[in-house]
Amino acid sequence: MQTWNDVIRLANHPIPSPRRVEKTPAEWRAQLTPEQYHVTREHGTERAFTGEYCEAHEAGLYACVCCGTPLYDSRTKFESGTGWPSFTQPVDESAIRYKKDTSYGMVRVEVLCNVCDAHQGHVFPDGPAPSGLRLCINSASIKLVTEGQDAAVAK
Repeated sequence: MQTWNDVIRLANHPIPSPRRVEKTPAEWRAQLTPEQYHVTREHGTERAFTGEYCEAHEAGLYACVCCGTPLYDSRTKFESGTGWPSFTQPVDESAIRYKKDTSYGMVRVEVLCNVCDAHQGHVFPDGPAPSGLRLCINSASIKLVTEGQDAAVAK
């Protein structure tokens, strides 16, 4: 189980991805909606309480909307009251990458897909026990994959 100390360690020493998906901006634009492109490729943020998965409670895995890599398990999703889907853990330590983010005059830790570098959101040390993590994720950057469903065709 990851803790805040693990997040800081991994932000400074990322785990290499076992595979990479790289596309041109034109290829990403052709694949994604304008909002998905803005959030994932331009490091944007959707408005609070507007995302498709903010109130979702279906069982399954949440995969990267860009490359289909499973990133979060619905069993680690919790109601944070922030307006974005929140998780306590990634599905695997190597699934996501953490990066120091100093934009907007703040110091935060950005969460990215480790396979295609899609911006997911940010992680904070104010989540529930036992990890204490709150991965605050944009709905536009993920898609829910339910049992028996392929990430490539998930909604």
